[in-house]
Amino acid sequence: MSATIAVLDDEEDILELLRLQLGQSGFRVETFPEPDGFFKSIQKRVPDLIILDLMLSGTDGLEVCRLLKGNEAWRRIPVIMLTAKGDETDKVLGLEMGADDYVTKPFSARELVARVKAVLRRPARSEDERTIAVSDALVLDAEKHEARLGGAKLDLTSTEFNILKLLAAKKGRVLTREQILDHLWGDEKIVIDRTVDVHIRNLRHKLGPEAGVIKNVRGVGYKVET
Repeated sequence: MSATIAVLDDEEDILELLRLQLGQSGFRVETFPEPDGFFKSIQKRVPDLIILDLMLSGTDGLEVCRLLKGNEAWRRIPVIMLTAKGDETDKVLGLEMGADDYVTKPFSARELVARVKAVLRRPARSEDERTIAVSDALVLDAEKHEARLGGAKLDLTSTEFNILKLLAAKKGRVLTREQILDHLWGDEKIVIDRTVDVHIRNLRHKLGPEAGVIKNVRGVGYKVET
C-alpha cells in the first residue's frame, strides 16, 4: 500500500504542485489549506508523513508542529517543514521541536519528493541485529524502532533514533557530521552540518542521565562511548 502524505500549506498553487508531483511518485496525497481541516482529518486517519508550511496565514506552523509532537498518537509521524525564511534560526527551531527535515521555498518539487522518500525509508534502512545495548541502562530495539532507558520507553523522533542507532552500532568509532548526514539522507541530502548538532542536542536532553554516552570529538564529529 502506498504511503499517505498530508500537506498543510495556505498557498493553493503549492498544494496543487505537491498533489501532482507526489501523486505521480505513487503516494496518496491529502492537502489542507488551514489547520482545522488538517487536525480533523488526522484524528480519523494518521498519515505516514506530514509536509508542514511554517508560514501559515494567521497560524504559526511551529505551533502546529508543537501540537503534533505533544500528542501520543501523532508524535512519531515524520514532519518535513516548508519555510520561506532564510534565517537558520527558524530551521533550527523547527528541528528542535521534532521536525525531521526542512526545505526552503522556493524549492524543487523533485528535491522535495526525494526528501520524502529518504525520510520514509529511514526506519527500514538497516538490517542490524534487533537489540543494541548502548549502555547498561540504555537499549535499542531496531525492529520496534524503540529506545528504552532503565526499562522506560523514550520518546525519540525517527531521526533521533536513527542517529543513536548509527552511533551505537559503531560504538567507540568517531563519525563525522558528513557521515551521519550521508546515513540519514544519502545522495538526496541538501542540509547543513548544524542539523546534526541540533538533533544530537535534543537526543542528549532526552537521554537524561545517559546523555554522556554521546561524546563530541571537537573538530571531528560524534561517537558513542560508555
